[in-house]
Formats: sequence, structure tokens, C-alpha cells
Amino acid sequence: MKRFPRLHFARLGASLPPLVLAFALTLPGGLHAQASAPVAASPAPKTSSAARSFTLANGMTLIVRPDRRAPTAVHMLWVRVGSMDEVDGTSGVAHVLEHMMFKGTPDLAPGEFSRRVAALGGRENAFTSRDATAFHQQVPAERLEDVMKLEADRFARNQWDDEEFRREIEVIKEERRQRTEESPRSRMFEALNAMVYQASPYRRPIIGWMSDLDAMTPDDARTFYRQWYSPSNAAVVVAGDVDADQVLAWAQKHYGSIPARAVPARKPREEPPQMGPRRMEYRAVADQALVALVYKAPRWQGDDTPASQDALALTVLSAVLDGYSGARLDRALVQGSGHGGKRIADGASASFGLMGRGPQEFVLSAVPARGISAEMAAAALKAEVTRIAREGVSEAELRRVKTQWTASEVYKLDSVVSQARELGSYWINGMGLDTGDRLMARLRDVSAAQVQSVAQRYFSDEQLTTAVLVPTQPAAK
Repeated sequence: MKRFPRLHFARLGASLPPLVLAFALTLPGGLHAQASAPVAASPAPKTSSAARSFTLANGMTLIVRPDRRAPTAVHMLWVRVGSMDEVDGTSGVAHVLEHMMFKGTPDLAPGEFSRRVAALGGRENAFTSRDATAFHQQVPAERLEDVMKLEADRFARNQWDDEEFRREIEVIKEERRQRTEESPRSRMFEALNAMVYQASPYRRPIIGWMSDLDAMTPDDARTFYRQWYSPSNAAVVVAGDVDADQVLAWAQKHYGSIPARAVPARKPREEPPQMGPRRMEYRAVADQALVALVYKAPRWQGDDTPASQDALALTVLSAVLDGYSGARLDRALVQGSGHGGKRIADGASASFGLMGRGPQEFVLSAVPARGISAEMAAAALKAEVTRIAREGVSEAELRRVKTQWTASEVYKLDSVVSQARELGSYWINGMGLDTGDRLMARLRDVSAAQVQSVAQRYFSDEQLTTAVLVPTQPAAK
């Protein structure tokens, strides 16, 4: 089954993307045991996009966005649980559950779910992130109810035996080997992530530490499922050639009968203030060095607080540095137009997470060119931010990145998958259906003075964590 890549740091570089990755016990009552529950609330459309939100009586959220341009529909099930909801000793269990969701129900054999989606002419995928787990299918619009029935069944009644778990955990361990352990850069970023965060659950890798995967038991996964896979902790998002009232009726029929259950209280695990610079040298067999600079930064929470305003300005700053071909980092470090005309890096980037359930960070990175030390590359990255802090940015630069973002919002509408992912992401972060419109309006209002201000205030060494990948020679055989 295909998987989305698990990135250590969200990237808002080239353009603003759509904001944006088990269970043996059958729930009492079962999916089909009760009559469909009534709808508790039916708000009017909240945006010009005609997306509508409903809440079923068992607490599950339904979001529908009709798009009649093609006879296709996307169905997504979002669960507000990700790696940040795990505890030490069972890291990776949220991702393990994503895999186990495909292992059957009382009526479906392992793998049967995927075969049935394919038989409907559909395609599917799933992903786990720090903040959420999501499952989605794209099918001909007339087969939407069929996949809703399938998804509701496995959400409520997913089950598998211990041997199925033992086979799948080996698949997951191999996934970790291929994606992380065989990549020096991935291993470095994993170690860097654990250094950036001391208390926040974001410090753990999404796929889990290998020792935790080795020790994980079937009951670890089942316990996590019972805790978090509850209707009140989930949302169904449908986009495409659909009628909202019809989708609501199907949701009542297939999801509304799932018994409501409370989810555990989420205890705050706030990151303590960083009181000075942190630095790590990661030594590994690699072709090239790599340097990464990570600065703590506020996240956008959908309001007009100073912290949210700063998060928007940091997003613009990231785009000015690395938001298009020939942006500042590319010109100065890669093309060699800055720093005395000397080519500093083979590649350089800037990224900022903007939003999430936990803290965010601003990341600068570079691959030093031949003859350039990691220290020189790090100094060059800092110099570009310092230059903006001192001189500001031009109105032409602002117009360029904002025009690109506006265009990306238009192009995004061509994909019903992107529409569903965006609406689900906003729900995960506790935001409304009009968040995309409000976000773009606020980004367009960011001024050059605001960008210069955040460049002056968020890039001190007191908030800096540096990681350097130091290439070593392979051990002699």
C-alpha cells in the first residue's frame, strides 16, 4: 500500500500548499445494530465555496464540499490522533494503527477493503502525521455510499489476530529501515528533532523508535485504538460531484449508528523556553555535509493575536528566502551572487510550519559546496536573514510571492483531493470552513515592515538549534 512521505519539517516554500499523515475489539452495539441517529446541528454554509459542516448525534463531524465539474468524489476519514498523542515506550503506535486498519473486520478478510475499493473503480491511501491519521478514497461519484459503508465498518469494527500484527510490524520496521536508517540525512533530522524539543511530544519520530517497534505488542495497538478511535474524535470529509443532503443521509445511515465514546483528556505538554543555543554534529557515511538551523517560532491559530500575526509574517519571510526559482537563498548561496561572488552551497532552503496542534519551527538548511565548511554555510544562511532584518524586503518581492499563492489557491480547486485534505487539516486544528479564505486574505495583508520585524526578533542564537551532518569514511571490511 502506498504511503505519503513523513517529513520532519513542514515546508511552505515554493507555494502555499493545501493546509496540510488496528483494532481487534468490536465496539459494543456494532455499526449495524442501531437505527441511524438524528443530526444534532445543521449549520448554514459558512463560505462562498459552499462547504457545509454537520455534527451527528454521536459527535462525529461531517464536512461536504460539492464540486460538480467531474463525476468523481473523494471521501476522507480524519481522526484527531497522531504521534503527538503517544507516550514514551510506544512511539509509532499511531502509524501502526494506520496499517492495521487494512487488516479486516468481522465481515472482511485482511486486504479485502483495498480489493473492494479497487473493484469500485477507486483508489485509496492513508497517512499518519504528528497531528492526525487520515484515510481516503477517490471513486466515481455514484459509488460514494459504497466506500462510506466500508470505511464506517472498519472504523467501528476493525479487527485482526496477533499473528497478523506480528507480520505487519515487520513490514513497518522495514519501512523505518528504508526511510530513516538507510538515509544519513533522515537520521540526522530525527536526532535534531529530538534535540529541538525537550518536552513536546513532537520530539518523537512519527514512525517510532526502532526499539519501541521491537517491543510493541498487539494490545498496545488495541489500547490506543480504544482510546482514540471514537466518533467525537473523527471527521468525515467529502468533496466532489455530490449533493450535501444526500451525503448527510448516508452519513447518518453508516456512521451515525456508531456508539459515542469519550476520548482521554489531552494533557498539556508545553515546551519549556530555550535558554541558549544547542548544537549537534551527526557523523555518518555520507557523500556531502548538510547544515540545518532550527529556530522556535509561533504557530498561526486562526486569530489576530500578535503571535498569529508573526506566524503569517514568518510564512512570507520563508517564501521571500526560498519561495520561487531564483529567490534570495538560491541567488546568494547557490548561484553565487552574494557573499563576494563565491558559490556557497549546492542547495539551500527555508521552511516554516505555520500551523499544527503543537509548536512550530523555522528551518534554514544548506548543502555546502566543495571547499565550503558547514560553518561558512551556516553563516551565509544567517547573513541572508540578517540582511532582511537590516534592509527589509522590496514590494516587488512581496507581490511575487503573494501572486504565486493566489494562483496556487486557484489551481488547488482543480483537485478534489486537495480540497478534502485542506478542509480536514483545518478541522484537525480546530478551525472553521472559511479558514482558507481568511488565511489568504491575511497573507495578502502582510507588509514589508512585518516581515522585517520578524526577521529582527526570531533569529537570535538563544532560540537556535544547529545540526551538522559530518561525512565519515565507511569502515574497512
